[in-house]
Amino acid sequence: MTHDPLIRAWGLLVALSMAGALITRAPNVTGLALVILALSFVKARLILHHYLGLANAPSWRRGFDMVVAGVCVLLAALALLA
Repeated sequence: MTHDPLIRAWGLLVALSMAGALITRAPNVTGLALVILALSFVKARLILHHYLGLANAPSWRRGFDMVVAGVCVLLAALALLA
């Protein structure tokens, strides 16, 4: 098992992508839109924190987290309205 955070982040991204792909195979995908959105939020945070190095810049990390969370909340509201 590796202790490299980039390799662990990559493995988690692959697992989350596979989970999202499996969810889309479900018969009622519209009801699972929020789950797919949550997976996308986690993937965005992983990419921002580990690959773009925002884990080392707390103020930038908080700012980007707020923007990504705001977009996800907006999309969730739109999904619930549809």
